[in-house]
Amino acid sequence: MYDELLANLAILVLSGFVGFAVISKVPNTLHTPLMSGTNAIHGIVVLGALVVFGRVEHPSIAVQTILFVAVVFGTLNVIGGFIVTDRMLGMFKSRKPAGQAKPGYDTGGAAARTGQSSPAEEPAAK
Repeated sequence: MYDELLANLAILVLSGFVGFAVISKVPNTLHTPLMSGTNAIHGIVVLGALVVFGRVEHPSIAVQTILFVAVVFGTLNVIGGFIVTDRMLGMFKSRKPAGQAKPGYDTGGAAARTGQSSPAEEPAAK
């Protein structure tokens, strides 16, 4: 059992180093797709913790605590990742110009031909 624990800890440490090396080499233009991949990985962590939680017959308090923490942190990462990704994608959406006409107003029809201004072109009352 002690050898298995050491092997698992060694895998954890080595995977941390590999993950850091891979992430540090990602160009800035690929951070948004990388976040989407990270959200998927955290979803897998949550699913894996729930599967393990359901299969353990008599889990100790330590196992229950670790699985609960994994589910909570994984869920927080998934939700936070989707919020941050939505904000980043929102930066690329076009904003309406300040003088854009409101729907339903005649902006180029009879008012333009007669020299009258449409309600969208009138300055706002102060």
